[in-house]
Amino acid sequence: MARVILFNKPFGVLSQFTDKGSDGSPRPTLSKYINVPRVYPAGRLDRDSEGLMVLTDNGALQSKISNPINKMTKTYWVQVEGTPSGASLAKLNNGVLLKDGKTAPAKVQQIDEPDDLWERDPPVRFRLSVPDTWISITIAEGRNRQVRRMTAAIGHPTLRLIRAQIGEWKLGDLALGKWTDV
Repeated sequence: MARVILFNKPFGVLSQFTDKGSDGSPRPTLSKYINVPRVYPAGRLDRDSEGLMVLTDNGALQSKISNPINKMTKTYWVQVEGTPSGASLAKLNNGVLLKDGKTAPAKVQQIDEPDDLWERDPPVRFRLSVPDTWISITIAEGRNRQVRRMTAAIGHPTLRLIRAQIGEWKLGDLALGKWTDV
């Protein structure tokens, strides 16, 4: 039976177990949090993104989760600069044009700040003169930094990005930096 681990990745942690940084100084990796042999991340989450990662010891499951051809959905909570209009959100819903082509339609809605959200270290920069807004974005693609590029394309840069769900697996109340078997 496949082992499946859900992990709440903190900001600044690489989504891999080892790091050979270009300047030689070590950066935090999954090994700081997870000491389980022969499990590997199913997909990536940028160093400056937070939230749900799935790890498994099953290569077929790892491929099913991470290969965009399988169209497994991923939901993100995104704090953006400014307040997107309904027309801007509709653009995301319909797909936006990026340098590498148009994105597939996404499921997008404005949300309240998620309940029981942990403090980010370092904190998100705030400007008193510019409001911020939380939106939920569900996509089935996996382009590099896709959600950040999508929000930038509508004029609302991402301030904070938290992956809340992968397929049927949800972040739920999993504490920051903690993992659990499912």
